[in-house]
Amino acid sequence: MTNGDPRIGPFLPGAPASEATRAAPLRAPRAGDTARPGQPSFAEHLARATRQLSFSKHALQRLERRNIELDPARLARLHAGVERAAAKGSRDAVVFVDGVAFVVSVRNRTVVTAVDREHMREHVFTNIDSAVIA
Repeated sequence: MTNGDPRIGPFLPGAPASEATRAAPLRAPRAGDTARPGQPSFAEHLARATRQLSFSKHALQRLERRNIELDPARLARLHAGVERAAAKGSRDAVVFVDGVAFVVSVRNRTVVTAVDREHMREHVFTNIDSAVIA
C-alpha cells in the first residue's frame, strides 16, 4: 500500500517498516528521570544550588578586614533578604542585617561586598535596584 514514492511509503499504514522506523523513538531525559529512589532529582539539586549564597573574594576580604561575623542566624536572615529581593524581581540589592550592609547580585546569589556601620558613612551604594532590611 505505497504510492510509489520511497520517501513516503514506509510511513503509510500497512507499508513495510524500514530499519529506521523499527527503532524505539528517542526522547530527551526529563529532570526527574535520572533520580534514584530516595535521592533528589536533578531539578531538586538545581533548585537547591541556585538558592544558596556564595561570597565573592572581595566580600570575603571585607568580612575579614572589618571583623564582620556571620553566624548561622545572621546568614539565614541574609539569605531570606536575598530571597525577598528575588521574589520582587530585583537584580542587585543591598541587604541590611544587624547594621551590616551586604551588596548582593540577586540573580547570581552572590554577595559582592559587605560594609559595617562604621564604614557605611564613607560609602555610596550604586548600581542597586532594591534595598532590603532583613
